[in-house]
This record gives sequence, C-alpha cells and structure tokens, in this order.
Amino acid sequence: MKEIILLISELVNYFHDKLWQLSNNFGLNLSDKDLHLWVFGILGIVSFFIVHRVFSALAKRSITAISFIYTFTVLLVIVFAVEIQQKITGRGNMEFQDAVISLWGFILFFAGYILLKWMLGMLKKLFKKART
Repeated sequence: MKEIILLISELVNYFHDKLWQLSNNFGLNLSDKDLHLWVFGILGIVSFFIVHRVFSALAKRSITAISFIYTFTVLLVIVFAVEIQQKITGRGNMEFQDAVISLWGFILFFAGYILLKWMLGMLKKLFKKART
C-alpha cells in the first residue's frame, strides 16, 4: 500500500518539478497552486482521452464492462481511503494485502454475478428452444 502511494506521489512530483522548472525558465514563476492546476489538469485530460477511447470501444461490446471498471475504480479509492484512515486513526493496520483482498472480494462476487447471468441466459435459450 505504502509503495503504491509513494509511486503515485513520485509520478505527480516528477511532473510538478518539471513544470516548475519549465515555468521558471520562461520567467512565469508559477505558485504551488498554479502548478497543481497544471499538473492535474494535464494528467486528467490525458487520462480522460485514454479512458474515453477505451470506454468507447467497450461500449460497442458491453456496458457491463464499463460498469465493472467504474465500480472497481470507485472501490479502489474507497479501499485506499479506508487503509489510510486506519493508519491515521490507529484503528487497524494499513496493509497493502488488506487492499488486495478487499478488491479480490469484489472480483469474486462479480465473477459469481457473471456466472449467474450466463447460466440464466442459457436457461432462457433452453426454454425458448423447448417452446418452439
């Protein structure tokens, strides 16, 4: 958990420092708040274009895939928030393995949902054939 947070922080700090250097070279002298606006604006819009392209392709095949990705992303944020909260409050241990197991729980339950959906679809086809 700690390693992932540090990796994400390093990535953001890298872009922050490069943009700060660039702004100073051009005499812009951007403040820390200005840099945050630019760093997250750039990372966000690049991420948006990538996600939009992937989701557009997925939408042609399955809305379920988009729903899964969105739900997984929300759960990822919640899991990290809970683990960080445990570290801050001391109520529990902040462990990467807890985050992994939490997300596996969703993946397993989702796999069960997909299996059930598939089985019901097969039964529906079977009964439809039996009627004709």
